[in-house]
Amino acid sequence: MTDEEIATKAPESDIERNSAEHAEQSVFPGDTRAQEGASMGEHCVIDRPTPAGEIPTGEMSKLGGVDVYIAKPGDYPHSPSKLLLLLTGGTGIKSTNNQLQADKYASEGFLVVMPDQFEGDPAPNSVDATSVEEHPSFIEQFKLRAAETAKSFLIDMWLARHTPEKVMPLLQKVIEGAEEEFADAIANGGGIYGIGYCFGAKYILVLAGEHPDTVSRGQTAPKDVEQGTVKHTPLIKAGAIAHGTDVTKEDIELVKVPILMACIENDSLFPEEVLQAGRMALEKNSIEHEIHVYSGVPHGFAVLGDYEDRKIKDAQKQTFGQMLGWIQSH
Repeated sequence: MTDEEIATKAPESDIERNSAEHAEQSVFPGDTRAQEGASMGEHCVIDRPTPAGEIPTGEMSKLGGVDVYIAKPGDYPHSPSKLLLLLTGGTGIKSTNNQLQADKYASEGFLVVMPDQFEGDPAPNSVDATSVEEHPSFIEQFKLRAAETAKSFLIDMWLARHTPEKVMPLLQKVIEGAEEEFADAIANGGGIYGIGYCFGAKYILVLAGEHPDTVSRGQTAPKDVEQGTVKHTPLIKAGAIAHGTDVTKEDIELVKVPILMACIENDSLFPEEVLQAGRMALEKNSIEHEIHVYSGVPHGFAVLGDYEDRKIKDAQKQTFGQMLGWIQSH
């Protein structure tokens, strides 16, 4: 597929950088570009301001013993629906923006299950994006950068607590619970659909792949996997992701179902070499796919939240339409 380039300008592009160390780092939380060598950035763990007047309409529940946010179409169960598994970034299921995003998919006819991948331990949230001045003083910039440095350390510690070995068993429990409670929606859609943002994007790719028995259960595969090791088929029938973090080329190479990826140009959290290797693998394996590459937008732009820049708003809206259209067509 031909990549789509959208010329937009991230809000932080007008802010003067003080040093090479902060060359790709904004003082405005939520507007940061991908940072060199970072495994996760501010964009994945801080909510943008919530769109004015919008209130979540879903409910908190449990599936397989795991906390989930569930958003249902207004006419469900009287009218057929399809099950959508939505995996969030580090802000988790209690984020108002994430709940509103789930509600948006529900308004399009999907029964949305958004699980707590972090067992009540969302990413550190020490900076409130809504409290940052539009044009902070040099001292305020220094304070914010110091806070971001400290927070980066906390995020690294947090990521070490939320590895595939911890996350995959949780997702397995949620899927098994959904198969019991929402069997009608799964049957109506011929399987489960998947949407993932930032942290959650990686796990949509894993669920879309064919993996050895150990990996499917959240365990590390041995270096020498014996021939004949059982491989589990994908747990979703189609998926779409936006600006993934910690994605490896192997994650994409193992994908066996239709997949759409919304990516960002020059994104160190999803490097070009990983994307290109993944693209080649999808083409080689004849996997139906679309890849859209956006330029100039901040990592995390596709997650629901308000931006002043109309171009970023338009890119966010367009990406939602692409992801929704993809799962609707499969």
